[in-house]
Amino acid sequence: MLHGILLIALFACAAFYIGSAQIFKELSFSPMIIGIILGMLYANSLRNNLPETWVPGIQFCSKKILRLGIILYGFRLTFQDIVNVGVSGIVIDAIIVIVTILGGIWIGRLLKMDRDTALLTSIGSGICGAAAVLGAESTIRTQPYKTAVAVATVVIFGTISMFLYPLAYRSGWLDLSLQEMGIYSGSTLHEVAHAVGAGNAMGSEISDVSVIVKMIRVMLLVPVLLILGIWASRRNSADNVSKEKGKINIPWFAVGFLLVIAFNSLNLLPTAFVDAINYIDTFLLTMAMAALGAETSIDKFKKAGAKPFILAFCLDIWLIVGGYILAKHLAPLWL
Repeated sequence: MLHGILLIALFACAAFYIGSAQIFKELSFSPMIIGIILGMLYANSLRNNLPETWVPGIQFCSKKILRLGIILYGFRLTFQDIVNVGVSGIVIDAIIVIVTILGGIWIGRLLKMDRDTALLTSIGSGICGAAAVLGAESTIRTQPYKTAVAVATVVIFGTISMFLYPLAYRSGWLDLSLQEMGIYSGSTLHEVAHAVGAGNAMGSEISDVSVIVKMIRVMLLVPVLLILGIWASRRNSADNVSKEKGKINIPWFAVGFLLVIAFNSLNLLPTAFVDAINYIDTFLLTMAMAALGAETSIDKFKKAGAKPFILAFCLDIWLIVGGYILAKHLAPLWL
């Protein structure tokens, strides 16, 4: 197992090194995204030469280390963030998350997609990109390639939107105030990195609101995962695939995530210490992404087909148009 873990750790180190390049910083490509790309490159080149004894280590990274990374992700958030952004950000975030997930599931059925892939893609688009996909994957325990496909859709359309929002705002296409634009970008952009990148391109006043609204969306991952755990348990019972029929699969790492947020809200740890934890957490999540990528070959992407990308495109259109309408008409009610 140790050899497999060290291999994935090496990929994570490489992802951090590559991510430090200026071009990737400007694109707001996090080490996590680079990690899954490196893992996929490995899966489609040298993967067949990997000793079988190393596989358990890779699986350990894609499951156990993943859950630890999600728990520690809570050190990026505080409950004070909710107070700072106000009612408008919370309400719009909740609408975006609910409609995106339920709408994605419905569109997935119309497209006759694999239900796990549709669910992961919808949750990734609706909440916080790759981190949400990883959390959902760990709850429903599906095949790694489905996770990689969902992450790929989030990266592609989230990155496009990250460049589109500043362009549209500075061109005058979006008739929004600074506060409304911050709420709009934070409630609709896929990744935290996308919200940071787009916000910085539009100014600090927009960026500050955007990041806080985005973090509230991240907090909504907890109730979504709890509901998902109950749904997964009922699905397994209906399909007779659960050894403990009827047992609710509670994602305890989601509860741990919430507890960490509560602890972090007390502001008991020095800022430098929290920053160090966040750096370690990013490394752990990068390892998890690389491990998932190492289990994803091109053949599995072909098996998934174009439908996940069609679904992600539809959801991105909803986020851009629907999010603008919500920010324009709902945000002023509570600002």
